[in-house]
Amino acid sequence: MPGPFGLVLTPSEQVTVGLAALLVVLLAIMSFRAWKNSRVSPEERERRRRASLAASGRMGAATLVEVREGLLFYSYDVRGVEYTASQDVSRLLALVPEDLAALGPVGVKYDPRNPANSIILAEQWSGIRR
Repeated sequence: MPGPFGLVLTPSEQVTVGLAALLVVLLAIMSFRAWKNSRVSPEERERRRRASLAASGRMGAATLVEVREGLLFYSYDVRGVEYTASQDVSRLLALVPEDLAALGPVGVKYDPRNPANSIILAEQWSGIRR
């Protein structure tokens, strides 16, 4: 009697098709797990960005404008262009001095190819004067 697609399969062919289908499903599951494990979390991506800028960013002077709920707002200029930026330091609170009430000059590190990409605090570097 023909199967659902009009095919007549011998028992050994049925076993082969079943094993092939099982192999495809297992490969799909393994590929999905490998892809999911290889993804970088947003926190890790931000940590890598800070580390890269701390290691190879160009230094400049900035002005700390405002401090609010784990955010530092600052402004700086590069080649006559003024940039205003903020940095979320909620994961770096242990590195932030307790007395930031004195808003004013800080150091900044920025990417010379993209000056809007900047930081004033990282795990290995701080532009906040103590």
